Amino acid sequence: MRLIFEGPPGSGKGTQAKKLSERRGWIHISTGDLLREAVRNRTPVGLTVESVMREGRLVSDATVVEILEERFRRGDCAAGFILDGFPRTLGQAAALDRILSRLKLPVQRVIVFEVRDEIIVERITGRRSCPVCQTPYHVKFVPPRKPGICDKDGTPLVQRPDDGEDRVRTRLAKYHEETEPVIPFYERRGLVRRVDGGAPPDEVFKSVEQALA
Repeated sequence: MRLIFEGPPGSGKGTQAKKLSERRGWIHISTGDLLREAVRNRTPVGLTVESVMREGRLVSDATVVEILEERFRRGDCAAGFILDGFPRTLGQAAALDRILSRLKLPVQRVIVFEVRDEIIVERITGRRSCPVCQTPYHVKFVPPRKPGICDKDGTPLVQRPDDGEDRVRTRLAKYHEETEPVIPFYERRGLVRRVDGGAPPDEVFKSVEQALA
């Protein structure tokens, strides 16, 4: 099965994509992971985007599409893949269509994770991590035994700058403005299935599997 997972930041699509990949053996593709891999491997694209990513600027659509096409050409996606959070714009959707048409790997299903904005804000702003051992926590869902302190090494926990409420709401606004219009692009082809991303993770996974039928 060739899938796209769409949804706002913090909707759980990455977690569900990894789980489904492990269960079905389909390749999980995240453009963010591909860009970081290119930087680590010092590829030509990696050298191009390294300073852009370091400065927190957006990598151009052309570059993202280029690195994505390189990934598809490795030859291991024919049995199935899950595109995690891509395309993010209508322009990217059109470019992806061209790539997959050339490779004869058309998308078969688009799973949309629907979660209310306030739930997203609660999920993301509550994230904390230990700067030493990198153990993740959440102030509500996975709290440390002592508030604000890592269970493993006693280090004060930190919040990523991107997880502050103002930044989360900015990212959500960008999602609604730029990414949500991608969904009708696929709905017109009858490819879209919607799941309740606000449900417990195990229930979400069941819904995802049902949406593949």
